[in-house]
Amino acid sequence: MRHKEAGWKLGRNTSHRRSLLRNLVTSLIVEERIETTVPKAKAMRPNVEKMITLGKRGDLSARRLAAAYLMTREAVDKLFDTIGPRFGDRNGGYVRIVRTGWNKGDGADKAFIELLGSEKVLDEKRQKRAETRAKRAAETKKAMEEAEAQAKTESGAEAGEEGEKKE
Repeated sequence: MRHKEAGWKLGRNTSHRRSLLRNLVTSLIVEERIETTVPKAKAMRPNVEKMITLGKRGDLSARRLAAAYLMTREAVDKLFDTIGPRFGDRNGGYVRIVRTGWNKGDGADKAFIELLGSEKVLDEKRQKRAETRAKRAAETKKAMEEAEAQAKTESGAEAGEEGEKKE
């Protein structure tokens, strides 16, 4: 039984667990939605809430505390520039954990953990990716057509040369 045992060990030693949680929190702040296992999502939730609270404070000491925990400068900047102001009037409950299924290999329960209000950002990312994919497909199709046309002209020129040699 785990009466009054706080936190999750996640099958790792202290330094590995701390590093894992720091990386997960940094990834969540940068991406706004990540997929992980349910215990990892539950373990990282308090840390994400603390970081967003620091982002809402917005002063220099809060920025230094966040920079000491988060792994990249990009995450710190995004936390204080976009995420903190987004939750300015909200008192906690900044993340949502949505169970998605399980891993085929080990049967671990999987879940998405996402920041509330990130739907717009994710839709914009999805739209941008679709546009990039369509553009890349059009470029590939155009290159294929040009290659086919060039091959036809070369084969026509070779046929003309062979006809001249026969005469």
